[in-house]
Amino acid sequence: MNGEAPNPGAPSRRRGRPRIDIRRLGRAALLGPGTRDRLPDAISHVAEAHRAHHPDADLAILRKAYVLAESSHRGQFRKSGEPYITHPLAVTLILAELGAETTTLTASLLHDTVEDTEVTLDQVRTGFGDEVCYLVDGVTKLEKVDYGAAAEPETFRKMLVATGNDVRVMSIKLADRLHNMRTLGVMRPEKQSRIAKVTRDVLIPLAERLGVQALKTELEDLVFAILHPEEYERTRALIAENADAADALAAIAENVRGVLREAGIPAEVLVRPRHFVSVHRIRLKRGELRGTDFGRLLVLVGEDADCYAVLGELHTCFTPLISEFKDFIAAPKFNLYQSLHTAVAAADGAVAEVLIRTEQMHKVAEAGVIALGNPYVTAETAEPEPAGRGDGERVDPTRPGWLSRLLEWQESAPDPDTFWSSLRAELAEDREITVFRVDGGTLGLPAGASCVDAAYAQYGERAHTCIGARVNGRLAALSTQLGDGDTVQLLLAQDGASGPSPDWLDHARTPAARIAIGRWLALHPEGAKPPAAAPRAPMAAAAAAGRRAAPNAVTDLPGASVRLAGCCTPVPPDAVTGFAVRGGAVTVHREQCPAVTRMRALGREPLGVRWGDVSECRVTLVAESFGRPGLLADLTEVIATAGAAIVSAIVEPPSEQRVRHTYTLQLPDAAGLPGLMRAMRDVAGVYDVSRAQHPTATI
Repeated sequence: MNGEAPNPGAPSRRRGRPRIDIRRLGRAALLGPGTRDRLPDAISHVAEAHRAHHPDADLAILRKAYVLAESSHRGQFRKSGEPYITHPLAVTLILAELGAETTTLTASLLHDTVEDTEVTLDQVRTGFGDEVCYLVDGVTKLEKVDYGAAAEPETFRKMLVATGNDVRVMSIKLADRLHNMRTLGVMRPEKQSRIAKVTRDVLIPLAERLGVQALKTELEDLVFAILHPEEYERTRALIAENADAADALAAIAENVRGVLREAGIPAEVLVRPRHFVSVHRIRLKRGELRGTDFGRLLVLVGEDADCYAVLGELHTCFTPLISEFKDFIAAPKFNLYQSLHTAVAAADGAVAEVLIRTEQMHKVAEAGVIALGNPYVTAETAEPEPAGRGDGERVDPTRPGWLSRLLEWQESAPDPDTFWSSLRAELAEDREITVFRVDGGTLGLPAGASCVDAAYAQYGERAHTCIGARVNGRLAALSTQLGDGDTVQLLLAQDGASGPSPDWLDHARTPAARIAIGRWLALHPEGAKPPAAAPRAPMAAAAAAGRRAAPNAVTDLPGASVRLAGCCTPVPPDAVTGFAVRGGAVTVHREQCPAVTRMRALGREPLGVRWGDVSECRVTLVAESFGRPGLLADLTEVIATAGAAIVSAIVEPPSEQRVRHTYTLQLPDAAGLPGLMRAMRDVAGVYDVSRAQHPTATI
């Protein structure tokens, strides 16, 4: 989170571009109608701000849009008594200061004409083209929405649909809401409170998601003043009492400038005061504040490599607080934000937080997607992609595509209340992770997401048949939480008969997963059928199974009978050893069997054992698998095809959709054992087959 406000008093040295000064926006005044040969005086503020970011911009279309807007709104007034045209002008100026491109500014000037005047969308399309018409139509749909408390769920469902596949619609809406919040004082207190709550719950998180920090921070302060007036006044008084706090940061900033000058690193070092909400949060976190807590240092450089060079100098010449270091350049935040965060202590012990970024990173940190200009211009043709949804979906410029996810799952939300709660939960997530798929793709998920969330993010409703996952190459339960950078492979059942367990809802964090699981469970109240399992063998069958064929092992103890240990089921050509037991018999174990270690520790002398000429053998195999219908039949078919006879079989009850099969088999030839185990591993759903290693109490 970028928790500081711009510093209006700082000199601007950014290659001729004025620094964003959000506090002075919205003050455009109507100075006269202007002539046909030049821009109207009232829009000169917008033209100046726009040219600062886009020196070659064609301003003719802005003049044309202003003339239409001014003539259409003539005679209309806001509740404050100002001419209505001041509102679209202020909204457009906000966007121009943030670096929006000409098409967005044109649509912003016209954003209320279709809703509040006689102007039609066809007129907008004819005069300004499809792109402007698409944006105006999207904003108009948002304006038609009732913001009453009972209508809020459908309000924001419509907002997402209206935003469609163009984030510029939401950018205009956010600037529109900012200007309305600035002038909210003319409304009744209860209406102020209602609008402020909606802004807090949805529009501010959306501004955060779009990375438009300059709008977000001021909206936070305006909402804070309305909903928490006492805390706001306390914070305002605290800032006023510490008006000289900037001096402490200014002294450290001068030291930083000197260090970077000596290192030959060209950089601009600024003091960035925190905005009200940021100061309030810091006070709650730290208690009594120091002078340096009221702001941060911002270091602007030219190249990415310079950011790390600055970091190295600061950590060398000052005492760094390593716990405060964060690298959002190597791992950008989900809203395009990039910067290095650190904190250093000066010689007098004063600690200053420092942000290090390039000029371009700073522009994006302030303006987010607005700084991208038209994010839908293709690199090959430099032409915008078609605006209409019917012409194909555009690439989502947000990282890593959260807007597309919202648009997808909102269509599946069964009712407005589910949509509303899911939307608020989605927007409340302030951190995302990126996990990699085995096919090379990536998935963007909220922090704390599990394999269940990854399954639905990758496969949609096909994830109902998910039976397990591998995380970083290792088998993992579906409840496993994923970390940033993990590689996940989702394993799906071959048939479509299986479905999600109600337990999955306990592990799902994303709305898409929860909505899909809930819908499936509602349609299948009986739940997913458990995988087919063989009952444990009854006592009579077990007794029959115990009549084993004579082993093909020979011991050095004359006249002794030989039996193969059930704990490790040795077969040729395993290295084996034996131990004498009661009754004059010898039990044969594999050399690596844990029982051998225990017997030797007890002082029991091993006996020599060798394999005879008979190749037939008996072995116990354990198959670990994901439960699914037909699995037992497939395994027994593979065993039969290999010519092995099943002496006994046990299938344990499923646990987290995993099933353990234990087979005691009579093989005609021990040489066929490796091939049989490979064939069993190839059965769908089976992830491991191993020789049994059962502990035994006695030998």
